[in-house]
Amino acid sequence: MDRITAMRVFVEVATSGSFSASADKLDMSRAMVTRYVSEMEKWLGTRLLQRTTRRVTLTDAGENCLRRSQQMLSLSEHMEEETASGGALRGQLRVTCSMSFGHAQLAQALTRFLERHPGLHIDLNLNEGALNLVEARIDLAIRISSEPSPLLIARPLAQCDSLLVAAPAYLAARGTPAAPRELESHRCLSHANVGRNIWSFARDGESIQVDVLSYFSANDATALLASALGGGGIAMLPTYLVNPMVASGALQQVLPAWRMPALTIYAIYPSRRQLSPSVRALLDFLVEHFAVLPW
Repeated sequence: MDRITAMRVFVEVATSGSFSASADKLDMSRAMVTRYVSEMEKWLGTRLLQRTTRRVTLTDAGENCLRRSQQMLSLSEHMEEETASGGALRGQLRVTCSMSFGHAQLAQALTRFLERHPGLHIDLNLNEGALNLVEARIDLAIRISSEPSPLLIARPLAQCDSLLVAAPAYLAARGTPAAPRELESHRCLSHANVGRNIWSFARDGESIQVDVLSYFSANDATALLASALGGGGIAMLPTYLVNPMVASGALQQVLPAWRMPALTIYAIYPSRRQLSPSVRALLDFLVEHFAVLPW
């Protein structure tokens, strides 16, 4: 039995905690998934998983085997890429980013990248949470942050500015704020993970923080955009998402003389070691792609 496939099956069962879910994802029968895991345990001479009627958990030996299997699978994928005929890139890349950035920017960028490298396949995971890149076998994460984790390698792609915006109908009904403090009497739409109740502003060396009434919050900027377009209130949203709506007049910028703290869009990966040619190519492409966007 192919040990690389057995490791791949074991990793899937270990990370999902389910034989049935792993069988569906790998397009195998549950019996075959069970057989691969049993063969792994037979080869290593130890139990890797504890099975109950409700869940599957790793033994101590299983924890160690999971780390080693992930490393070996990564090496195997890199070797396949490096030995591809004619030097063409091939294989699969796993990428993750937020839902709003994925819809507004990254999906199109990845499509252009794949046009250059038709031998590659990309699995894009849109997720607002902080995935464990190693456990989820993510090759590259795109995150927007003021300070990325020091445990990961981060390469800046672009600056992420934000605007205050609202629908013209909302401003016509409720009035347009002339100063940040006036936001305290408005219906504000805030991101659950970024400045939910405290919004910061700066102008000509002056800084101010405003405690806003978060009438509606969400952990996805796209949901806040939909609310703002529907007249729900004033939202602080990234320019990569709202610039087209401001240009078309669907949204109107509020307090344009004031700036909000800028964040950075980072490409994040677990380690510089064993970075595959495909990931390097994607990194270089994204740096080039986002450098020319009018943000």
